[in-house]
This record gives sequence, C-alpha cells and structure tokens, in this order.
Amino acid sequence: MEATSVRPGYELWRPNREKPEAQMTKALVALVLLISAAILLIVTIGGWERLQSFGVAMMTLIYAGLYVLFALLVARWNRGILPVAAALAIILAIFAGVAAPGWFARAKEGLDSPALPEELLGLLTLLLVPVQLVLIAIALIGFNQNWHVEEERPVGGEPPPEEYEEEAEEHEEEAEEPPPATPRTA
Repeated sequence: MEATSVRPGYELWRPNREKPEAQMTKALVALVLLISAAILLIVTIGGWERLQSFGVAMMTLIYAGLYVLFALLVARWNRGILPVAAALAIILAIFAGVAAPGWFARAKEGLDSPALPEELLGLLTLLLVPVQLVLIAIALIGFNQNWHVEEERPVGGEPPPEEYEEEAEEHEEEAEEPPPATPRTA
C-alpha cells in the first residue's frame, strides 16, 4: 500500500528496488512470463483445429493473457503478483506435462495435421515444463527480495538530520512503556 502523505522535505525511498539483484530478478520474471505467454499462443493457434475443445483453447488464451498482465505488473514492481504467478506456473507445468504426449501421439499417417507439425507442438508443450519451473524459482526469489519496503528520507538522499533521529528514539521509548492500568469495576 502506498503512503498517502510524507513529511515536508522528505521523500519515499525504496532501497531494495535499487539493488542490481532486484532489478535483474524483475526483468527475468517479466521475460519468462512473456516467453511462457508466447509459447502458449503458438501452441494454441498452431493446434487450434485439433485441441480437445473450444473451452481448452479459451482457457489457454486466458492463461496467456494473464501472463502478459502479470509481466506488466512485475515491470511496475508489483511484488504481490509473484506468488500468484508461481502458483499458476505449477498448474501449467502439470497440464503441459500431461498434454505433450498427446501431440506426439497425433504424428501418424491418416490423421489430419494442425497448422503446425505435431512434433513441434509437442516439443513446445514439453518446453513449457522447464520454463514454468524457472518461473516458479525466479518469482519466489523476487518475492523474498522485499520490493515493497519503503523508507522516508530527506529530499536528495541526504542522511536524516539529528533531530529526526532523536524524535524517532523518543517515539520508540513511548511505544515500549505499557499503558497505565485502569481499575475495573464490577
């Protein structure tokens, strides 16, 4: 949740977003999400006539659309979508692992071929499994990088003035004191 007010002369700073590791993780998650969406679209459009049903085709297109949306959200530093992407990647990896042998089984004489060769569709479907495993790993690494941490600092990034540090210490001491006990009446 974004802060709505900041003290005059101060700005919000997200120190973990400036780290090269976090920036690389963000870029990798977005890239793997887009690669997954592209593979899903290729398999769906290339094998449209031979998919199990219209519902399967639509579900695959929805999955691809969600992955593109997730990539945009990750590019905007939305950390909350990472576990959702990892969960959907687990489901997609299972479906891809189950569906790939079906494409290879269709590569026989006498069966109508889809727009793309069955072997290619099977290979792309199998390729989805390791891509999803990579997505799961990178998304969970990104989630643990605390992209959401915000700190208040003076405008320009200078260290906080001493009076602010003293004021913060006073507030910490007040928070540690227990509230006075109130007598109970029966």
